[in-house]
Amino acid sequence: MPSTCLLLAIAACCSIIVGPMAISFSDIWQVILPGQQKVAPHIELIIQQVRLPRTLLCIAIGAVLALCGAVMQGLFRNPLADPGIIGVAGGASLGAALAIVLFGSLAASFPLLLTLGTVPVFAFAGGAITTWVVYFLGTDKTGTSVTVMLLAGVAIGALSGAALGLLNFYADDQALRDLSLWTMGSLAGATWPGIALSFVTLATLFCLFTRQANALNALLLGESEAQHLGVNVQALKRLLVLLCAAGVGVAVSLSGVIGFIGLIVPHLGRMLTGPNHKTLLPLSALLGALILLIADMLARVVAAPAELPVGIITALLGAPFFIVLLTKQRGRLQ
Repeated sequence: MPSTCLLLAIAACCSIIVGPMAISFSDIWQVILPGQQKVAPHIELIIQQVRLPRTLLCIAIGAVLALCGAVMQGLFRNPLADPGIIGVAGGASLGAALAIVLFGSLAASFPLLLTLGTVPVFAFAGGAITTWVVYFLGTDKTGTSVTVMLLAGVAIGALSGAALGLLNFYADDQALRDLSLWTMGSLAGATWPGIALSFVTLATLFCLFTRQANALNALLLGESEAQHLGVNVQALKRLLVLLCAAGVGVAVSLSGVIGFIGLIVPHLGRMLTGPNHKTLLPLSALLGALILLIADMLARVVAAPAELPVGIITALLGAPFFIVLLTKQRGRLQ
């Protein structure tokens, strides 16, 4: 894990350097550390207002998505479960898109209204409603069926996609442009209030999730075994699913739709440290931040001087991984 922290620090510095304007490592230290020699004003402005906020937001969003993915896979004991697959991301996306269409005209006069107000609230509401519907459909007297939840998530995702299509059809030109860029995922609009919200969300989720690490470990044995060990399984499911909905809602509202981070990262973490959630959760957070940083840097250089949406890069990286994983797990889902 110390090596992962070191890699993350190096990737963060590289993220500040990568871009059309040439910036060196010494420029970073001179801007960030107090008492250093001043750099050119335009370089200082780029670092403080563009590169550093984007890097910090990338770290927080990647960590949140990876944490939520690790918790959902542990909760449902299925490697295919993540916020996107069971429909939480789709519901959050629909909620945030509604906020953009309904309140986008007020963004110029009240910039914080979307960043910290309506978009996060609507995204959380959409994710929470979707989560409840999927959980309700997949739960009966005998417990919760992961297969039914996955299938319900696919259906909810299709409905959310159709609703987003309707919003695109009826939106005005500005809202249509905002929706088009937002649905592909982007970290270019990082703001300091948004960064503060993302790190508060990350710290809150990390503390609450790690407190439930033993319960998640017990669930790996099965629901009946976990109940015999003193775990209130149904209450735990409600709590963790609601927290994941909140985390995904905040992430979607700040960066748009970024898929596959919550699916890929927990598997990489298990390969490195095993299934113990006491170590898997912090490692997943670090790896999620690292992978999203790398994807964001690729998005900036692949089509330079243009910039690809980071959601396209994560999809290109994650879709083949998901296909391989689905092929290996198809016997367990029958």
